[in-house]
Amino acid sequence: MSKRILAIFPHPDDESYSKAGALALHAQQGDNITLICATSGQMGRRMGKPFFANRETLPLIREKELKAACENIGISDLRLWRLQDKTLQFEDPEELANKIELIIHEINPHIVYTHYPKLGVHPDHDALSHAAVLAVKRLPVNKRPVIYGSALVKDREKLLGKPNIELNLNEQLLKIKLEALRAHRTQTEYMLKKIEQDPENKDQILSAHRIEKFWIYPVDAS
Repeated sequence: MSKRILAIFPHPDDESYSKAGALALHAQQGDNITLICATSGQMGRRMGKPFFANRETLPLIREKELKAACENIGISDLRLWRLQDKTLQFEDPEELANKIELIIHEINPHIVYTHYPKLGVHPDHDALSHAAVLAVKRLPVNKRPVIYGSALVKDREKLLGKPNIELNLNEQLLKIKLEALRAHRTQTEYMLKKIEQDPENKDQILSAHRIEKFWIYPVDAS
């Protein structure tokens, strides 16, 4: 039986770093994936290497990159909100939750992927994941999707214990993930060039991308 998956992230490329393998696996299993991307990454620091974007063109370029990454992963339903990058922490969390709740009622997901609240490193990550929890918490207990949180802090296992989901990507999934990351050219070209310039250490460089870890967020404890 196929599942309905809702991924909730603030920036283009959030769906690819640390998550593309898991999402691609869902796509291979026939699951339907909806992605909310809250901003267009307007304030991203990277403009390609060498530069081919500027502050004015970056949002449109990053949206195109995101669409290409979604095609690689198998994400069929992309919702672009186009909110201002690096400002989600100043948005009313209840209003963000309202927007998320509408989509939850529309697609009735089994699983929600987002950053683990307060452990997402970036203020946008933490703000949107907090809103996602608020939206899920409004639902009756028996209708709540499971929240798989991606924690990015270095001491995450010390804080949270062992992950509930630890996915060791096979070569096919790793290839899909790398293609998704490659699609985000403005943000990842510097990293991919390291691999090309140092093939002997390719496996070591890629080791961080082979394993994806998720912790189930305890909604009732929040």
